[in-house]
Amino acid sequence: MSTRAASASSLTGFVVRQPPRGPRLDDIAPEVHAALTGLDLARRVRPGDTVAITAGSRGITDLAVVLRAIVEHVRVLGAEPFLVPAMGSHGGGTAEGQAQILTTYGLTPEVVGCPVRSSMDVVEVGRSRFGFPVVTDAQAAGADHVVVCNRVKPHTLFAGSVESGLVKMLLIGLGKQVGATTLHRAIAAHGWQAVVDDVTPVLTRGAKVLAGVAIVERSDDATARVVAVEPDAFLEVEPGLLRQAASWMPRLPFPDADLLLVDRIGKDVSGAGLDVNVVGRKGAPHEPDPHGAARIATIAVRGLTSATNGNAIGIGLAELCRTRVVEAMDPTITRLNALTALHLPAAMIPLDYATDTAMIDTALALQAGDPARAPRVQWIRDTRDLDHVWCSAAYRVEADGRDDLEVVSDVVPLPVGPDGNLPDVLPA
Repeated sequence: MSTRAASASSLTGFVVRQPPRGPRLDDIAPEVHAALTGLDLARRVRPGDTVAITAGSRGITDLAVVLRAIVEHVRVLGAEPFLVPAMGSHGGGTAEGQAQILTTYGLTPEVVGCPVRSSMDVVEVGRSRFGFPVVTDAQAAGADHVVVCNRVKPHTLFAGSVESGLVKMLLIGLGKQVGATTLHRAIAAHGWQAVVDDVTPVLTRGAKVLAGVAIVERSDDATARVVAVEPDAFLEVEPGLLRQAASWMPRLPFPDADLLLVDRIGKDVSGAGLDVNVVGRKGAPHEPDPHGAARIATIAVRGLTSATNGNAIGIGLAELCRTRVVEAMDPTITRLNALTALHLPAAMIPLDYATDTAMIDTALALQAGDPARAPRVQWIRDTRDLDHVWCSAAYRVEADGRDDLEVVSDVVPLPVGPDGNLPDVLPA
């Protein structure tokens, strides 16, 4: 008797809801003021001093609230704050592009309460023991003080006691394209942790860092903590925040899948377009990380976010994609990001298909083992928004036995339309 391989038309599934992990901080602005008050910045800030405050290119939920609170606190001290984009080579590596990204994220002078000064110029503030110059944003270097603000979370490429957070913002974000390129090359030669340990003290002194404000989010992107850190304590405090962030970060409801459908990737979702810590691809682009939280055989991407402005970095981490992803991609911006990060595979184009049906059928045909086995498929909005996930029927028995999952729909056919495509928005 012959068996028939699974296809999009035969897939059935259901939706699960994952309750958020971690606390929610409701009164964010007062918490920022309290945290900064604890550092007693008035000891170092004189009336009339200028203070540069970093603003990065990631989709941090309450970043505008946090930045405005920092601005207000600086003004209480009698100083004059301004924002500087701190995002390496993003925005096409131009001052205008980086300013536009901040506008896209709602970080305008009217919202944050201070001017935005964008430049790609850098100045040297010291030397690494490895021999390369350590640079920082010229606008920030011209200020009397710098406040570094960023979300702390696991990084998509680097692994160490600190990953994505205050230190990375200081080293790579404020380094603009010149510094980011230099640092990525140094990291490739000497390792992330060695470069971090060497360069961080050079920058906290040379860049006149006044304080750091670290944001830790819970699994649904709500702010869980805001912590103010003395500059000489970045390397001491951030590792604990990273461990906490890792325990609260989003994750797939089930660690293994034959196919993961991703509605959208983008720089506002993750620095790598999609978070490799979620999909288990931190070790290699197309091999599940043996130490990762997920084991995904095939990743298929359906679209780009509007806020990514054509930057399709991360598309190369998928095996398959819709043709519309390739058409929406800005090759120049995407390649610049990949070259700066020395992560060329992240910009490579996977096999592309005109419809979801063609893409899904291809992925299921790749299923290892018995083709008659019920396929394990998960469908997500993106790697940040994992509160609702569509799961194929093969997961149903396991889902019913899980206290941390809520089954919110019956098992129904995959909602493929007459055009061979799924809805643009994952059904919740």
